[in-house]
Amino acid sequence: MKSLFHLAFNVTDLDAARRFYGGVMGCREGRSTDTWVDFDFFNHQISLHLGTPFKTERTGHVGDHLVPMPHLGVILERPDWQALADRLQAAGTEFVLPPQLRFAGQPGEQWTMFFCDPFGNPIEVKGFESLDTVYQA
Repeated sequence: MKSLFHLAFNVTDLDAARRFYGGVMGCREGRSTDTWVDFDFFNHQISLHLGTPFKTERTGHVGDHLVPMPHLGVILERPDWQALADRLQAAGTEFVLPPQLRFAGQPGEQWTMFFCDPFGNPIEVKGFESLDTVYQA
């Protein structure tokens, strides 16, 4: 079975959303109206609607850090992860957890970074050398 996920969430400014998701993150814009816009979020669909962003709290434990929960995430192969990390850093993105390696030399070795979009919606991006190793324990 082949499938895509779809997540709809609120932002307060569609033009700023276009600049961030389309410009900084490199996501292709899809359909839109005056109140929402779709993006191809790394081969999945996000729909950004005008409204109040959801409430988050830093309750998620990532090593010694607390990260925002709930959060949206995506897993990329390492070269794509690095390219995105470079774009985010060049854009002056403020990181909740800066790009770093976790679980070095262990099953599940991954690169990760946490940041928020301009509306406070938290995003985690993980990078793996191979997507075949995502579920290794």
